[in-house]
Amino acid sequence: MTLALIAVVSGLALLVWSADLFVEGSASTARHFRMPPLLIGMVIVGFGTSAPEMLVSALAASQGNGGIALGNAYGSNITNIAMILGVTALISPIAVHSQVLRRELPILTAVTALAAWQLRDGEITRLDATVLLAVFGGLLAWSIWQGLRRKQDALADQMEQELDARAISMRRALSRLVLGLVLLLVSSRILVWGAVETARGLGVSDLIIGLTIVAVGTSLPELASSIIAARKGEHDIALGNVLGSNLFNTLAVMGIAGSIHPMAAGPEVFNRDMLVMAALTLSLFVIGYGFQRPGRINRIEGALLLLGYVCYTTYLISTVFTGQV
Repeated sequence: MTLALIAVVSGLALLVWSADLFVEGSASTARHFRMPPLLIGMVIVGFGTSAPEMLVSALAASQGNGGIALGNAYGSNITNIAMILGVTALISPIAVHSQVLRRELPILTAVTALAAWQLRDGEITRLDATVLLAVFGGLLAWSIWQGLRRKQDALADQMEQELDARAISMRRALSRLVLGLVLLLVSSRILVWGAVETARGLGVSDLIIGLTIVAVGTSLPELASSIIAARKGEHDIALGNVLGSNLFNTLAVMGIAGSIHPMAAGPEVFNRDMLVMAALTLSLFVIGYGFQRPGRINRIEGALLLLGYVCYTTYLISTVFTGQV
């Protein structure tokens, strides 16, 4: 049990560090190949910050631990909106300027509805996973097309400034990309092993471990980058991290994991976790889209999001002691 906890802590720490290396290396490499800043922000950084979720869920699914795969993907989405945006908005209210991000909000809502519809029968089949990956491929192609044709955008401007400030040589960028990827694979294996053994030692389901410890750990890259972006006033990057990550988690992470091994989902996943994820997504749509005012997530709304996360996590922990899951 002690060794398992050490594996979880060390795996998470190594995962966060390797994800940062991977994101910086891949973004800088893409910059050297003259990829538009908007595409780097939406695609490269989105892939990089979600790499921990993808590798952990894929590895968990391949080992038959569907609870960790499900909990990691959906728990990360809940963490991204409720905890990360909540904390970020408390530090600096998030203004939504980018038209690209404003269009992504309804897309995220529709994708969440698709995920809920697939879970209605209590499983993610390979057909469900194929549909998720097909939708992800379509959205990725659309994002690339939009990025190539759009001349000016707030997210693109902020990303270009960020890339210029952290410019490194091609050789150094490639070294960080490769090292980050290798360490991501190693840390993911360590984390999944530790999470499974911890769940067994505590006598709880791997779903709960996935929704809490693993989900928070794999979301730390998004938390760090969103807070840094908010403190710099780069609000579109902060919000873009969350929107891109949630789309990636719902479509690509679950699609890849489900393709590797179909996953059964107990009724609590749909009735509790999916319901919370859908409610948070709708709330983000309402407060972030703006309607008749400039889109803005203020400190009060951030506090409410964070309170929602605390209540949800407290309820999950209480189910462990009451034996509900």
